[in-house]
Amino acid sequence: MKIKFIFLLFIVFYLTIVVRLFFLQVIYSPANKSEYLKTNKLNPIRGRIYDQENQALVLNQNSYQLYVEPKKIEDKDKLLRLLSESLKVEEASISAKLDMSKYWVAIAGGLPQEQKDKIDKLNLKGIGFDYQTKRFYPEASLSAHILGFLGKDNQGEDVGHLGLEGFYDRDLRGLPGFVETERDILGRPILIGVQQRVEAEDGRDLILTIDKNVQEISKNRLLEGLEKYKAKKGCVITADPKTMAILSLVCLPDYDIEKYYLFNENFYKNLAIADLYEPGSVFKPLIVAAALDEKKIKPNDTYNETGQIAVGEYNIKTWNDKYEGKISMTRILEKSSNVGMVYIGEKLGNKKIYNYLEKFGFGQNTGIDLEGEASGYLKPKANWYPIDYATVTFGQGIAITPIQMIRAFASIINGGYLMKPYIVQKIISKNKITEIKPQVERRVVSQMTSEIIRKMLISTVENAEAKWDRPKGFLIGGKTGTAQVPIKGIYDASKTIASFIGFAPANNPRFLTFVILYEPQSSQWGSETAAPLFFEITKDLIVYYGISPSQ
Repeated sequence: MKIKFIFLLFIVFYLTIVVRLFFLQVIYSPANKSEYLKTNKLNPIRGRIYDQENQALVLNQNSYQLYVEPKKIEDKDKLLRLLSESLKVEEASISAKLDMSKYWVAIAGGLPQEQKDKIDKLNLKGIGFDYQTKRFYPEASLSAHILGFLGKDNQGEDVGHLGLEGFYDRDLRGLPGFVETERDILGRPILIGVQQRVEAEDGRDLILTIDKNVQEISKNRLLEGLEKYKAKKGCVITADPKTMAILSLVCLPDYDIEKYYLFNENFYKNLAIADLYEPGSVFKPLIVAAALDEKKIKPNDTYNETGQIAVGEYNIKTWNDKYEGKISMTRILEKSSNVGMVYIGEKLGNKKIYNYLEKFGFGQNTGIDLEGEASGYLKPKANWYPIDYATVTFGQGIAITPIQMIRAFASIINGGYLMKPYIVQKIISKNKITEIKPQVERRVVSQMTSEIIRKMLISTVENAEAKWDRPKGFLIGGKTGTAQVPIKGIYDASKTIASFIGFAPANNPRFLTFVILYEPQSSQWGSETAAPLFFEITKDLIVYYGISPSQ
């Protein structure tokens, strides 16, 4: 009887084992054994950003994410109160995140070491920290619109927004790695089980064409200009006209990159690449260059400026409604004669005007490596009327971006080449350095035309009616612009966009700078606002680059 009982016991024991194994291996366990494997993600370090002299603009700083395990909390009220005091966040905000049904809840990220240590000393049950990195900006918001910022996507993962952070997000973020370990049914590591580790690949570093010192000069001068001329907003762009490498790009108002979430989206907009506006008279040299290139005019050809001219039902006049009689093509630029420009446009012809607008790249993205660029608008040729061809010769009736304007202007002074503007010159990974070379899009005008228009633009500065405080002994070329702002289809004479675009030294340009002031109140004219600001910046750059009058 005892033997039978023992035998029965063994049968039950072995049946239990068999049933358990069947349950684990057939019913419970999937074919890929994923229930036995635990995978932990290894986050890569995001790439850093430096200026052309390897001065840091964006680095990574050690930080921590605070999390709570609700089931381990001993005193919820005490935890909420102390965390609220430490994080300087309302208790209600923390409580709203604290889902007691979850095993793990993220409360706050980007905490510095000092703050982590203080919270650690509170000895709160149920809290913990995960190591992470936080973006650190040694130069604060000096280059906010260039850099963009690091935000979160819908899954809570880091993602770059706008500027370089957005455009180069894939390069900067790197590739995550993982650690995979085999566990038993209770979740304990199996020491002799599967162990696999794939290291993360850190993000690539970016070396920019931007010069931090030129950026500082531009921003400081623009701040002064906005205050002095009581302008609503403004931009300063400086580029190497031969390559269209961007040396500085500043638009104000900007925002605090570290606290980007405190600003509304209007502050994020980079006016230099995303704002559409009518350029006004800074556009005139492009039409003059086109007419020169087509041999429709010569610099010393004359036009009899006698008064207003009619185009259909519209009358076009000079800015001051004064006329000089017989004037040269160069004088048309010097005195910024609208009626003279209409004459040059007629000599060039409507078909050629439109063709050159396309050649200069209007209505198309420049391809600059910043997220958020707008293409501007060049309406179809079939929708153009005689008045459109007339007004476009002096920069009205066409919507462009500042970056399109400076690129087109660079092409007429650099020997005739339309270049692709760029901000990153090197992408550096662990085993490779990728250099970004200047890129020619196409030839727009000839070398001879470029030399002629440069001389005409030097004359435009030398013989301008406004007497600017120019750097002594230097030849500088450039052009003012004053464009009225269209509001509900009507131009408001009291609201203008004042600008000046110029280059130095004129015979072999080292830099090309474009200054734009939106709705200045001290004076509506570019010659009295943007131009003086341009010359202050130019004097600073001549000193910075060590340019002598003989160059």
